Amino acid sequence: MPELPEVEHTRGLLERTLKGQRLRSVWIAEDDIVIDDPSRFSTLQGRRVEGVHRHGKVAWVTLDEGPHLVFHLGMTGAWRVPGVEPLHLESTPEAIDRSWPPRFAKIVLEADDGARMAMTDPRRFGRLWVRDDPRREAPVTELGFDALNELPSAKALEKAFVRRRGAIKGLLLDQRFAAGIGNWIADEVLFHAGLDPRRAPASLTSDEVRALHRAWSKVLKTAVRADARKDLFPRDWLFHRRWGKVAGQTTVDGDAIEHLVVGGRTTAWVPARQR
Repeated sequence: MPELPEVEHTRGLLERTLKGQRLRSVWIAEDDIVIDDPSRFSTLQGRRVEGVHRHGKVAWVTLDEGPHLVFHLGMTGAWRVPGVEPLHLESTPEAIDRSWPPRFAKIVLEADDGARMAMTDPRRFGRLWVRDDPRREAPVTELGFDALNELPSAKALEKAFVRRRGAIKGLLLDQRFAAGIGNWIADEVLFHAGLDPRRAPASLTSDEVRALHRAWSKVLKTAVRADARKDLFPRDWLFHRRWGKVAGQTTVDGDAIEHLVVGGRTTAWVPARQR
């Protein structure tokens, strides 16, 4: 599933391709699951792209005049540009469809300079909206702080944890608390912080919250600097060895990786390092 780094990669791709251009044509598929209120999408045609923004896993294309295009990639959504190699995720099929428009396209944009982009979504968990003021309307207003750009201080996190129940892994995944953290990022942060994913947030000491804060910031910033390219992630990251629940998986240091379910999600962790 695309997480914050992948959505930030997508935001940059859209901005580099479309910023300053007018949308000459806007095509949408007949899909009332992915596409909210299809009748509004015709208003995007002829508008100039001013920029592309992101909050958590939601992003939007800001136009010179509203309304604006808002999207969420869901589990398998991705934006494609002809001739540009797609970002490879764990869910990316080995045989990538290079036809145009691509299979499972939900929206296709063409700019005055001939640039073309399409959002695909084979499993239809993504969403496309048109909003007059994206920052002040759902879905953005339903989200917590942006996990990258609005991370509170360790002291503020500690105060917030006192009021929270359940497991720390579940809280990190709660988009109403912090927008943008998904399953593998939560596991990576807790691994580097040395925290058992089942711990209650209120049980963390001040030192443990500071360790979590450092790991949270480092993991997200590193993944974004790498432009979400997994081959550029540090080799000691759990990410490279966490998938598939394969028996005998270990970290680069030889510690056993185990799997359990926390908050309804498969969780990879290292008992020898996480307390």
